[in-house]
Amino acid sequence: MHHASPASAGLAAECQALAFLQGHGLQLLTRNWRCKGGELDLVMLDADTVVFVEVRYRLHAGFGGALESIDGRKQKRLALAATEFLQKESRWAHRPCRFDVVALQGSHHAGRPLQWLKNAFEC
Repeated sequence: MHHASPASAGLAAECQALAFLQGHGLQLLTRNWRCKGGELDLVMLDADTVVFVEVRYRLHAGFGGALESIDGRKQKRLALAATEFLQKESRWAHRPCRFDVVALQGSHHAGRPLQWLKNAFEC
């Protein structure tokens, strides 16, 4: 088997997303933040806005597939995790916040740009 495991592929995607966002001036607050209700891939700061970034990695589907994979239930889980993060990390609690999605294609499309969707959904 020469295939990377989904976990390592996901991690690589996350590193790529992180580097991309840092290149756009965002600062990393934390990554893979877990709580009972869910997990936040990346939590970043864009000027004064706390940005909760969901990294979607799709081997075959088009970009639409990666974005469509965030259904209402997933959005609720992200919103709950974000709320919990802001309660625990109270210094960020009064900042504006938003949810972004970074969608990446599989490795054989390494040359393709990733897609960054700001304000992917309302919290």
